[in-house]
Amino acid sequence: MSNTHGLAKWLVADLRTDHAGETGAVEIYRGILAVTRDEKLAAFAQAHMQTEQSHLEEISRLVPPARRSILLPLWKMLGWLTGAVAATLGRNATFTTIEAVETFVDRHYQVQVDRLRHDGNQPAIMELLDRLRRDEVAHRDDARNRRTSTPARSLKVWTGLVEAGSRVAVHLARII
Repeated sequence: MSNTHGLAKWLVADLRTDHAGETGAVEIYRGILAVTRDEKLAAFAQAHMQTEQSHLEEISRLVPPARRSILLPLWKMLGWLTGAVAATLGRNATFTTIEAVETFVDRHYQVQVDRLRHDGNQPAIMELLDRLRRDEVAHRDDARNRRTSTPARSLKVWTGLVEAGSRVAVHLARII
């Protein structure tokens, strides 16, 4: 499918959020790469960015430019800043941030997959979103496994802000 013609309005809106989210995800890793001097963290970010870029390309084929969020420049900037701030705070902060983001994305995609499964429509889109969700879960688990300490309270505040920002971004991307 190369466009959103004929899809339910809720699915068009959700695909727009997916496109915005994958755009932001690519930028999170670009932000990490822009500021880190940690070779292991850079390798982690480079590998995960390649997956996110692939996801963005796949979602871009579903969402024509006219149906994408007009706030994409904002999502790019906020994604980049999220990655840059996390990397500035260090390796564990970055892994904790990625874990929080990917936990949110897992739930976001799962809701869509469940609805598509229930409706019985668009099996190809359902399978794509479920595959992307599984990749995000792998990113979450990789980040979690790389952490060397339990996140401090200040880091939990940071990831809480990141998660809240993700919720707001999804809401806005759904309508704008």
